[in-house]
Amino acid sequence: MECGDLELSQLLAAAEEAPPGESVNVVAHDLQKRLGAERVSFLFADLIGQRLVRLAATGGDVADHEPIDLQGSVYDNVLQSQRQHVEPDGQGGRRVITPVTNRGDCIGVLEVTLPFTDDTVLRQVRDAAHALAYIIVTDRRFTDLYHLGRRTTKTSLAAEIQHQLLPSAACCEAPQFTLAAGLIPADDIGGDTYDYTLDRDTLHLSITDAMGHDTNSALLATLLVGALRRARRSGCDALKQAHHAHQALLSHSRGLATGQLLCIDLETGLCELVNAGHPWPLRLRDGTVEEVKLAVNLPFGVAAPTSYRAQELQLRPGDRLILLTDGMQERGAAAVDLVSVIHDTGALHPREAVRSLTAAVLDACHGNLKDDATVLIVDWHGNRRRSAETRRNPQW
Repeated sequence: MECGDLELSQLLAAAEEAPPGESVNVVAHDLQKRLGAERVSFLFADLIGQRLVRLAATGGDVADHEPIDLQGSVYDNVLQSQRQHVEPDGQGGRRVITPVTNRGDCIGVLEVTLPFTDDTVLRQVRDAAHALAYIIVTDRRFTDLYHLGRRTTKTSLAAEIQHQLLPSAACCEAPQFTLAAGLIPADDIGGDTYDYTLDRDTLHLSITDAMGHDTNSALLATLLVGALRRARRSGCDALKQAHHAHQALLSHSRGLATGQLLCIDLETGLCELVNAGHPWPLRLRDGTVEEVKLAVNLPFGVAAPTSYRAQELQLRPGDRLILLTDGMQERGAAAVDLVSVIHDTGALHPREAVRSLTAAVLDACHGNLKDDATVLIVDWHGNRRRSAETRRNPQW
């Protein structure tokens, strides 16, 4: 164990000394030195999780490689199962594919060709992939290389603006919950955003739809998300966040936006929620999918007397909550039986359920959406520590 810790320490130190765009080279050199690796590459998952782009450790440009369709591939199996895959490489060596994941967020896979493998070697490759995930999360603050790797289509200015509004990770795992989100299309979008953050005792969520298209909707979304984050970071609850967002849109006369704001207590699962003209959430509970029928307030930015109302929703362990924008339900997307897809994907990890839902909408629209379609899924596990303590001390 001490040797492993030393190797990991050396790897992280080497990554810190190298330029931010050469993380894969650092890991490749480490694997070549210790394990005799012959070929090493990192494959990025794209913005909507449909394709991968290869970045070779030789310093090649990601643009040098054609995107790889993810569905049905060995890489898809690795990402879905989060398990390492080993197979003969056809030349006497072994091809090892390992997920590169950080807190549930699938960044991509590490592909290595080795002369031989055993349990120790495979563990060392897994450790390297784990380290690479943290290195990339850190380094992508300083370079566009890892952002470029996620782009498999040309991106409009509006889409560029809106993607910068989204959290850097589309998935997050914690003891009490797992969440994942997706926004399509990735290349030319018009107003949708989602956001989340986790503090010591609360999970904050939002999903919004700024009306309009092109850069006007992107600028409106920027104002809206900025107002919500400013309020949230000032300690405001969902109700006060709603008021700040509404006043920001009124003050700058930018237009209207719908939204749903949630604050989930990590101790109890009690959710405080504000609905500003947004589609109702769906909930999967005990195998049944149903709409959560909430009181609906006016959208943000409506120039009329508006009083937002905070409502409560009690989550139970095992619940899956699905937040949507109208692009998941209207126009061509209306052909998708969302209830059936949600039910059929109930056993999947939220990130895979998101992929299934967005893929169904893309297929129904023949890849040509007329509006953004966004989905955010939260699986509520409950306070597992508290449940364990209660079992040990039933008098509680």
